[in-house]
Amino acid sequence: MKKILQDLNFEELSSLVLARGEKSFRARQLFEGLMQGKAISEIPISAALKGSLLEEYEDVPVKILETYVSKDGTKKFLFLLADGNIVEGVLMSYKYGNTQCISTQVGCRMGCKFCASTLNGRIRDLTAGEILGQILCVNRAEGGTLKERKVTNVVLMGSGEPFDNYDNVVKFLRLVTAEGGIHISARNISLSTCGLVPEMKRFALENIPLNLTVSLHAVTDEERKRTMPIANRYKIAEILDACSFYFEQTGRRYIFEYSLIAGENCDDQHALALSALLKGRPCHVNLIRLNEVKERELKTTTEKDAYRFLGILEKQGISATLRRSMGSDIGGACGQLRARYLSEGE
Repeated sequence: MKKILQDLNFEELSSLVLARGEKSFRARQLFEGLMQGKAISEIPISAALKGSLLEEYEDVPVKILETYVSKDGTKKFLFLLADGNIVEGVLMSYKYGNTQCISTQVGCRMGCKFCASTLNGRIRDLTAGEILGQILCVNRAEGGTLKERKVTNVVLMGSGEPFDNYDNVVKFLRLVTAEGGIHISARNISLSTCGLVPEMKRFALENIPLNLTVSLHAVTDEERKRTMPIANRYKIAEILDACSFYFEQTGRRYIFEYSLIAGENCDDQHALALSALLKGRPCHVNLIRLNEVKERELKTTTEKDAYRFLGILEKQGISATLRRSMGSDIGGACGQLRARYLSEGE
């Protein structure tokens, strides 16, 4: 596999172009072409520069392999990488714009019992350019430009644990927020982690004020261990401490994801315990009715019980919402579509 040109920021791209004896304006042409989702071979640059780049860099590092459209308008994409690996993403339309959920790894090694991404483990990390490439090709496919983006918000909640691919993810965040490129504000980006405490604290110092989201899904360490192996390494108290540090450094409130699992974590007692755990914290709780994975035995709660749980949190003064389920008819949850596609190909 060749290198990924989209891994480079504008300054790095300029140095590359100048080192090949080209004029500096070629770097701007190249950068804008790449940010529009074009292949190297499509960009109007000199034949000599194009030829030398194609010897070393992938012409199309990420492309849309399949598109599935849900009855609610949600679109699910399978992305083909240059080495033949596949990742997936989702584009969801809201009143405030279009949110794309992207992947940061091929598979995942965190082992959460409610997630299909972990079924075959982690194959490899994505580079910064491959993460960015998912957005660039969807923006282009949807008719977007750099001035009129069709992707306005981004969530790093697809396959992979972002902080398990720390350096590439941070480089991606600097690329996607950079002026002159796709330029999505950090405030319109959410990153979801299962709670890698050292990386959470390290990220608080990166000066990228995005929305930090933590997959909690339990109110005690023992309960959390039943569905999330990472709980054997980091306690809830340590995660809360890292969240507090993030708030101190950025001034940004943090978000907890809490999947409601029947018979596991969604009765009235759990709602009261969660309220007590988070009382007085600058946070928000995103309740999610579990997306059932056929390879797992976990079942979701009823909509009625989900709203009762939400009501208890609100009565206790906790900011909370119940996430609207989208794309369930096309395997909307991370990892489901890729797992199905791979199994059908066997």
